[in-house]
Amino acid sequence: MLLIKTQRDMLLAPLQSVSGIVEKRHTLPILSNVLLDKKADKLTLLATDIEIQITTSTGGAAGDGDAAVTVGARKLQDILRSLPDMAEVSLNLEDKRLQLRAGKSRFTLQTLPAEDFPRMALSDGEIKKITVTQKQFRQLLGQTQFSMAAQDVRYYLNGLLLLVDENELRAVATDGHRLAYASMPLDGEATSPRQELILPRKTVLELGRLLADSDEPLQIELASNQIRFNFGHISLVSKLIDGKFPDYERVIPATLKNIVTLNRVALLQSMVRAAILTNEKFRGVRLVLTQGSMKIMAANAEQEEAQEEIEVDYNGDLIDVGFNVGYLLDVLNNSSVETVEWGFNDANSSALLTIPGNDRFKYVVMPMRI
Repeated sequence: MLLIKTQRDMLLAPLQSVSGIVEKRHTLPILSNVLLDKKADKLTLLATDIEIQITTSTGGAAGDGDAAVTVGARKLQDILRSLPDMAEVSLNLEDKRLQLRAGKSRFTLQTLPAEDFPRMALSDGEIKKITVTQKQFRQLLGQTQFSMAAQDVRYYLNGLLLLVDENELRAVATDGHRLAYASMPLDGEATSPRQELILPRKTVLELGRLLADSDEPLQIELASNQIRFNFGHISLVSKLIDGKFPDYERVIPATLKNIVTLNRVALLQSMVRAAILTNEKFRGVRLVLTQGSMKIMAANAEQEEAQEEIEVDYNGDLIDVGFNVGYLLDVLNNSSVETVEWGFNDANSSALLTIPGNDRFKYVVMPMRI
């Protein structure tokens, strides 16, 4: 039977939205597939890795009747990508195989039954709903996600803390060496009680890929063990990390003796140049802050050295401290502000980077021995 006949992009765009979470190799072969469910002229696509589930739909899917089938997500996506932009594509379902036709091209793909495809059960308990813009939430993630741990044995660090407190939404991420905090106001009346959730790393990265930099609405539904994001034609459901996130408020320095204001781009460019001569395994740079001057120095095992100097308006204590330059580049690259404030107490204490006049962003970085 003719399942779908449509333009290439009408099929490729929604497929790309859901296939990002599909693993190349999986213990369950069907998890490498995407579910295609056609009803009338509406096609719904669904992908899952058991922890995350993404659903999207598209109209204009002409065909003979209603049917559902699963097929290899990456193969189907690669085939569609390789076809001409304006190609007309037809999918025919015959004898448990899916035949794709476009012009004089023919592809026959194996399928697995739709009824065997696992679907995440949606929480039906108490659900709290928040509505923000996609741009706002994307920015919140962008200011914090780079500080998440990747494969830490402290599994609760391999994700991002999302905290709803009265009329404020906060995001916090840390890998034990640095911490990023960002917050945004929520419109409307105060929402209570306070709720804390830890989003898995993969969920955060996928949202960063899918969310648009627009004022279109994003509805967030919070449950006890699950979170759901609805935006555009996409619905993303994710399990949560079950654990206790560290008390981030204790990590952020309450008082700072020495503060210097710097041009972000000038600081970034100096850090990038100094980082060229750092060792891949040892990414340390030495920072010396004196009256009117900040020096950034790097050296490696080949006895090569780099030194950058920035003129600054500073009259505080002499600071001679080392940092992982990668941690500094992360925060500077993921910001678009003109100036940053860098606060220190001494060479053995964590430093704090903030944005002048903005208390909604804080970045704490621990020093390292050079």
